[in-house]
Amino acid sequence: MPPATAPAFVVDTPAAIARLMRFLSIEGITGKEGAISREIVAALKEAGVPVEAITFDDANTRIPEPTQTGNLIVKLPGTGKKTEKPVLFMTHMDTVPLCAGAKPKLQGKRVINEATTALGGDNRTGCAVLVTLAAELARQKLPHPPLTLLFTVREESGLFGAKHLNPADLGGPLVGFNFDGRCAADIIVGAIGADRWTVDIRGKASHAGVAPERGISATMILALAMAEVYEGGWFGKVVKGEKLGTSNIGPVGGADGRCAGDATNVVTDFVHVKGESRSHDAKFVREITAAFKVAFTAAAGKVKDHEGRPGKVTFHSRLDYVPFRIKDDAPVVRRAADAVRAIGREPNLRVTNGGLDANWMVKHGIPTVSFGAGQNEIHTVKEFVDLTEFESGCRLALALATRV
Repeated sequence: MPPATAPAFVVDTPAAIARLMRFLSIEGITGKEGAISREIVAALKEAGVPVEAITFDDANTRIPEPTQTGNLIVKLPGTGKKTEKPVLFMTHMDTVPLCAGAKPKLQGKRVINEATTALGGDNRTGCAVLVTLAAELARQKLPHPPLTLLFTVREESGLFGAKHLNPADLGGPLVGFNFDGRCAADIIVGAIGADRWTVDIRGKASHAGVAPERGISATMILALAMAEVYEGGWFGKVVKGEKLGTSNIGPVGGADGRCAGDATNVVTDFVHVKGESRSHDAKFVREITAAFKVAFTAAAGKVKDHEGRPGKVTFHSRLDYVPFRIKDDAPVVRRAADAVRAIGREPNLRVTNGGLDANWMVKHGIPTVSFGAGQNEIHTVKEFVDLTEFESGCRLALALATRV
């Protein structure tokens, strides 16, 4: 019998940190997850997971952006009744492009980055947690229900892997636990929804010094549209009565990724704009997006050439992810809170304004909550991993998998 003061759900921390460092050192920006997926598979095999338990789906064939591989799915049989439903554990394999060239280094209780890039703790911490879970179940020979481990692709560029997943490939889990965040004690029970939209603004080129009146400035259409959106209260933090949301314009450029416009002496004839709308209210997301469409359409009609011909806009929007809010007393939340307490922490239920793979899992019919495992300052060159929190994430996964 271990002493009463021994911590519950102990893991081999040095081995877990070694996996984390191994995964952090492999480049795998969103859409280019081939190398990191192979490294994760190799680590799973080393942990004792049989080859036949490891598969890839074909979600990448349905994702509209080039993607090297499908989602990685691992099915671990349970030690009890064969009729038990599996429990889903998930994370994403990709990082933001800023992580390319990262050089992880151990520094005390942190992993820092020796390169001037982001580190990739988002979400190589989650990858290391899931592989450590498989390794510890085998090493300690712990009883557990059937488990499905899911490593998704293209989370950072639009939750595409989770969106295009076929839920039937997961074996019918009733609950899901997603590792993607900072604090292991934070239980994310809700997240915002979002649209992503693009606008192609078509004007007409002319010599800006000789005959500017013969041109139609796509840049001016953009400026007028943004002024209208701003004055109408639809940009940035959006508050309309009790409805809350946000919006933003991101990249603005020309054709083929070039800059908008060719020269200062040529009226700009084409501008491509990308933006987003967010809210915890799915209908309000659409209202925000509609306000942008109306503004761009109206602005195009105001900018005309010398013959009265206006500019044109083509506005496309797509649902990026749907908002969700799981009730505090739902079985998945109760199980999560119980597991957090089992590792000696106090659960903190939270709702986030960021999108998660859990958004799509809930949409797929699998109630899924999210936890952290040490990510800090993500998507910046100051990113680091808190190893104390990472260890807590590993212990939490073990508690979730074995504690009924």
